[in-house]
Amino acid sequence: MRSANVSQSRRAVLTRLASPGSMRLDRAFMAPFHERLVRAIRLDPSVYEEVENDEEALGQALAVVVASSLAAGVGTGGEGGLVVVGIGTLAALFGWVMWALITWLIGTKVFPGPKTDADVGQLLRTTGFSAAPGLLRVLGMIEGLRNLAFLVAAVWMLAAMVVAVRSALDYESNGRAIAVCVVGFVVQAAILLLLVFTFVPFDAPPVETPAPAG
Repeated sequence: MRSANVSQSRRAVLTRLASPGSMRLDRAFMAPFHERLVRAIRLDPSVYEEVENDEEALGQALAVVVASSLAAGVGTGGEGGLVVVGIGTLAALFGWVMWALITWLIGTKVFPGPKTDADVGQLLRTTGFSAAPGLLRVLGMIEGLRNLAFLVAAVWMLAAMVVAVRSALDYESNGRAIAVCVVGFVVQAAILLLLVFTFVPFDAPPVETPAPAG
């Protein structure tokens, strides 16, 4: 009975959010962070609807992205040390913000649905929580499980991204959400490559060959 009452309460909250003029969540019905995390890993669409409309969930989304990145660092056995893990975390944060912006532009300007009405903040919160399956990468620290853990996590995160995009952009089908994710990935990859070729030097200094003795 208790779970049924919780579900009814959550539906009531989402119904109020869908009504015109409703701009915030009722604090009495907000789920705890750990519960949201579990539901995000389970690809529960309601949690993405929930954080989409909860402006205070941005900090939680940030925590999910950081935790997912750290899990990847631990899963690789800390190769490269704390510096590499730190750089990886910063890269994940940059990628998250860029991904949300690109997804917003493509989803609202190129492939909008009849009900699409979202801002960048909503995409930041939903896509942040879609990184939750990345926590599974911590299992890579177990000998022999690294490749499998990272592969499963990658596929799981992609599925979560589709659910997050569909929820944030109010799409009626997965097809449009998948198209946005694919196009967004291509655009993001192109931007990253451009940044790499622009700011990373590739010209190695010439190696001087010592003169033969005598």
